[in-house]
Amino acid sequence: MSARLRLRRSMLAAAPKPPPPPKELYDGAPRVKRLVDMARKVEGLPRHASTHAAGVLVTAEPVDEYVPLARNDESVVTQFPMNTLEELGLLKMDFLGLRNLTVLHDAAARVDAEARAAGGAGFKLGDMPEDDAATFEMLGAGKTAGVFQLESAGMTGVCVGLKPQSIEDISSVVALYRPGPMDSIPRFIESKHNRNKIRYKHPMLKQTLEVTYGCIVYQEQVLEIMRRLGGFSLGHADMVRRAMSKKKMKELAKEREAFVSGAVGNGVDRAAAQSIFDEIMDFANYAFNKAHAVCYAVIAYQTAYLKRHHPSHYMAALLTSVLDWTGKVAEYMAVTREMGITVLPPDVNESVDVFSSGGGGIRFGLAAVRNIGHGFMRALIEERERNGPFAGLHDFCSRMIDRDLNRRALESLIKCGAMDRFGRRSQLLAVYEQELDAAAQTRKRNLEGQVGLFDAVRSESQAVPLPDAPEFAPMELLSLEKETCGLYFSGHPMEQYADELRACQAVPLNRLLQDAEENAGEFKDNQAVTVAGLISHVSNRVTRNNSMMANVTLEDATAAMELLVFSSVLKRDGSRIVNGAAICARGKYSTREDKEPQIVVDEIRPLGFYKDVESSGDKAPADDGGVIRRLCLRIPEDKPGVLRRVEAMVGFFPGATPVVVDDRASGKRRGGSCSPAEPLLERLKLVLGEENVVAQR
Repeated sequence: MSARLRLRRSMLAAAPKPPPPPKELYDGAPRVKRLVDMARKVEGLPRHASTHAAGVLVTAEPVDEYVPLARNDESVVTQFPMNTLEELGLLKMDFLGLRNLTVLHDAAARVDAEARAAGGAGFKLGDMPEDDAATFEMLGAGKTAGVFQLESAGMTGVCVGLKPQSIEDISSVVALYRPGPMDSIPRFIESKHNRNKIRYKHPMLKQTLEVTYGCIVYQEQVLEIMRRLGGFSLGHADMVRRAMSKKKMKELAKEREAFVSGAVGNGVDRAAAQSIFDEIMDFANYAFNKAHAVCYAVIAYQTAYLKRHHPSHYMAALLTSVLDWTGKVAEYMAVTREMGITVLPPDVNESVDVFSSGGGGIRFGLAAVRNIGHGFMRALIEERERNGPFAGLHDFCSRMIDRDLNRRALESLIKCGAMDRFGRRSQLLAVYEQELDAAAQTRKRNLEGQVGLFDAVRSESQAVPLPDAPEFAPMELLSLEKETCGLYFSGHPMEQYADELRACQAVPLNRLLQDAEENAGEFKDNQAVTVAGLISHVSNRVTRNNSMMANVTLEDATAAMELLVFSSVLKRDGSRIVNGAAICARGKYSTREDKEPQIVVDEIRPLGFYKDVESSGDKAPADDGGVIRRLCLRIPEDKPGVLRRVEAMVGFFPGATPVVVDDRASGKRRGGSCSPAEPLLERLKLVLGEENVVAQR
């Protein structure tokens, strides 16, 4: 026997044997049989006790006299599930909390207070008319942002097409905009605008479906059709509706024949009766309860009415309701500005804890400022109301040092602009620690009884002089706002790129996110899209095949979204992926049920960098006292590879100062904008050479 053959046999003998089939294991191994039998017993049993978020059991006597109870965390719950409770004949009610009811109450209270202050009769939600033409005109124009149930992109489109003219129309929209009934929306809109298009499969349906232009919209209509045409009792009809929703086909086969026979007995053609039952069956699985839809429609109308007639009060209440939801705050602030309402920054002499209306706009609430506790906030408002507005930084520190004022809170108030009335932020940040220390020392001496009569007088005039420091650049001020409040409120860095955003046809990020949330279908998986914004976070990691990739968070004025940048793009465009850089990214839209939508990036370019420079731009701007009016860069022929590096460096300092790049290797001139800070100029001179960096003043 050859050595090779012996080696092969020994390897085969040493190789692991395949396991026996499961049936042999079960029959031949008692431990396996016991394990499988035990698994069969526990299979399908509840793994844990959950709590229905809104379910409440209503009983005549104490609940424990009917069903066993348990404690789930801090909640007392029944040990029976909801279906068992219903089978026992007990009443289970769902009480759902609705943020918009608080918004309505808050906004109405603001309107009422203003009306009474002006000597009027006040205002209540019940006072508003139900047929206000201006409100319906606003909805028909697509101005639905902030309106309950109607603010999504899909709902806005339906409102524009439908032009609702009544609460009944809004109710129909609420009921139809769901899987299944949604297919009837085009027919519904067409029939509303052209009544000649309305068709009934039998004249007996007109009385039931006339209000919804011939379309089945509500569960109540299903019940009425079965009662009126099929001769069913309402109880019988509801049992059929439940069977439809649970798709009990055997029961439905019997009920179909019963309906058709009853309809034929009422003079309906058999074929028409069968067609009507089939339509009901297709629809009933998704049909909406009209009582529910009308309630939602009334709330939608009331929010729309307040937005149309009392916009400042309504938007202030709406912003307050999402105070802890930074993304929504930014979205509604953008809507507020589009409505022509000024969003005023926080102010220690004007702001309360929430968003407030007045003073020509909506004032930012102190509760949105980081490091400001509720106790300190209440103390600040109380001190201001008791002893009048604060006169300056020194006065503020002196009066608030006994009210838990600390370094972090004071710094946040200055950075967010709440003390702009006392001086420039650069000045206040330079002296606030001294003022706080002085106030603390004075407080200590007071407690120790070391302050005399004239010391108390002297302490009032010991304010630290503010240095003659220039204010921070606009981009730096916005950065301070983002740091302390989580968003920009006096503007947005992307505003300076408005022309570039239009030129590159960037899709607003909130449109992509809303489309995924509503499954509207405007954007398909793997569809090519272009987005633009500021990079706020970069995370690099190694993939399974040992290549690098980056997860990049991109923010525009509407939302934030994640970009996936794989190794090929990272190698080519990685120098442009820098925190704070303004970029334009092209790639594929990726959406999955279990994840937030993402963009798989194909290309990244600096935003606004590829505008052609007009010949008229060669003229040097007039001197302006040392302020840089334009930055001119030249890429030498012997350094063609540094262009992208220069683009990334310039993109790291976004601003409004024009930049002209003369690329000698390609013979092209390009342009963009930046903030020509000294660190940028120094880095550019190191890369290009001092003679190739000219700051025109």
